[in-house]
Amino acid sequence: MDREGYTDDTKFFIGTEVERSPAYGQRTLFVIGLQNPKEILARALNNNCPHIYLGANMSFNPEGHTEWKDWDFMLIELLKSDIWVTLDYDVKHHENVLEGGMTEYDTFIPMISIKLPYIKQLNYNACIKIDDKDFKATNPGVWVHSVHNMLDREVFTDWSKYTKDEIID
Repeated sequence: MDREGYTDDTKFFIGTEVERSPAYGQRTLFVIGLQNPKEILARALNNNCPHIYLGANMSFNPEGHTEWKDWDFMLIELLKSDIWVTLDYDVKHHENVLEGGMTEYDTFIPMISIKLPYIKQLNYNACIKIDDKDFKATNPGVWVHSVHNMLDREVFTDWSKYTKDEIID
């Protein structure tokens, strides 16, 4: 991800959670990529961050069984510490995230990212359908939301809000 002020070596930064999740407004340690959970927790506690945001800058993209195990270990270790943890992941990883057991923790925030470019070019009739992987497979049905109604100011975060972070490593 190309983000102003960040380099390929950036691992941690601190800021206020600006996305409208349960951690909105909290001082947050943002973590890029796979890192040591003990180091993450120490950095969060030493910087008075009650919330940790993993997968920052679209960095959650495990490849293969070993990387998935490493991410699962990191997440569970942090969640055992009773700290709020968000994992920002692409919808394509959803079933694997569920298998990791993180959703069993009350302080886990799954931030399911659905990339939908040029959303403002859609007409008033556009809908987003939350579907199942097959007919009657795992959900009781489907949910359909009007895109127009979802684009509410109350849940919108302008790109300018992402520029106030402090890179710490």
